[in-house]
Amino acid sequence: MDQTSIDELRNRDVPPCHHLIDGKARPASSGETMDVVSPIDGSILTTIARGTAADMNAAIASARAAFEDGRWKNQPPAARKAIMLKWADLVEKHALELAVLGVRDNGTEIAMAYKAEPLSAAGTVRYYAEAIDKVYGEIAPTQQNVLGMIHHEPVGVVGAIIPWNFPLMIGAWKIGPALATGNSLVVKPPETASLSLIRMAELALEAGLPAGVLNIVTGEGAVVGEAMALSMDVDVLAFTGSGATGRRLLEYSARSNLKRVYLELGGKSPHIIFADTADLDQAAKVVAAGIFRNSGQVCVAGSRLLVQQDIHDDFVAAVAKASAAMQPGDPLLLDTKIGAINSESQLKQDLAAVETAAHEGGHLVLGGKRCLEETGGFYMGPTIVDGVKASHSLFQKEVFGPVLAVTTFADEAEAVQLANATDYGLAAGVWTSNLSRAHRMVRAIAAGVVHVNTYGGADVTVPLGGVRQSGNGSDKSLHALDKYLNLKTAWIQL
Repeated sequence: MDQTSIDELRNRDVPPCHHLIDGKARPASSGETMDVVSPIDGSILTTIARGTAADMNAAIASARAAFEDGRWKNQPPAARKAIMLKWADLVEKHALELAVLGVRDNGTEIAMAYKAEPLSAAGTVRYYAEAIDKVYGEIAPTQQNVLGMIHHEPVGVVGAIIPWNFPLMIGAWKIGPALATGNSLVVKPPETASLSLIRMAELALEAGLPAGVLNIVTGEGAVVGEAMALSMDVDVLAFTGSGATGRRLLEYSARSNLKRVYLELGGKSPHIIFADTADLDQAAKVVAAGIFRNSGQVCVAGSRLLVQQDIHDDFVAAVAKASAAMQPGDPLLLDTKIGAINSESQLKQDLAAVETAAHEGGHLVLGGKRCLEETGGFYMGPTIVDGVKASHSLFQKEVFGPVLAVTTFADEAEAVQLANATDYGLAAGVWTSNLSRAHRMVRAIAAGVVHVNTYGGADVTVPLGGVRQSGNGSDKSLHALDKYLNLKTAWIQL
């Protein structure tokens, strides 16, 4: 990856994008489109189809037909594996193209996007491809005259609703295991970051994935997402996004066919620093990166900094110093540390959260304002608010932007109490040189993943899932396969 290649791709025209239904590009049935506004400079990059309920139903019908005739699920495991491996190779081959297209669409800094989007997605597809022929059925421990067999069968049609922060990475977390287990899919990309996911799906067809097995429908969540969730012909729904939308999806499941709904929702993840941390300077740098990379638009972002009172002043100063060196810039430059906010509406929401924090008594240490406004893009510098109490909205509510709330604690018991004092339970981080304390904190904190003396380092081999109002089920790892399988018992009298 070099700057010259990035600059060449930056200037490519992007043709209007359509749905991908039954292996073919289709415009919206209404003929309507939606502008794609680049957060880099506020310009209109291209258009996507403004999908209708009829479009979504057509895609679901295509996925159902593909599942029922067995064009994918009935292929030998080795054949499905070969196609998915070829797809992963193609995604890797086109990685820079995909990364630049995605950055132009959602604003993530290119140095991060290249690894976190196409390369991560390729690795995820490859991981689940390799799992296809390594998942076995079971024999139950029954009496001698009975054979109890447990078969693993694909659920049918999977609907996936993908967020805008990492559409390829998170999309692959859902598409990979769903395809590996033999299902057909309909994917609804985010309105403000659809382009790279459409291109990745086109590469799947090039790799030999049968038409109808993977369908893409773009448009507004309140229209096409709702149609997917209310469909009587979608068997499982996998969603990453806000808690409010997650609740609606559960309601739609109850109103339709009681489809299983897996939710990866918000977080307000605590990053806890004890005074006995071996390298406080390193911890400060990791804290800054853990909240400010991708402008804080990361579900597991360490958005609450809990600092032991003995080191509070010095540590907050160290975090502020590290954060000040991460100012936003053009996300398509390799040396940019922080890219753009995804949309103008998200930027306004981030700024409003800082205003509310100030009204509630928080002390602004750094940032808090829009910057680079002359570019026409949507940028906000790293923002640190100190003196945040557990009752403050900045402590309790997810911002999904570059805003860090700082709270002081006295001892381990108070650290645990504060860490668990929200409705969320997605991620957490703990820094300490005391091994026993580290294990106690891992057990005591309500979260799907707890990092110790690091933050955000997990890969596809381990699950990511939330507890409490951060969701249910897990993406990544072999455990993700379970979401897209039904168990069938064969009880055979011998």
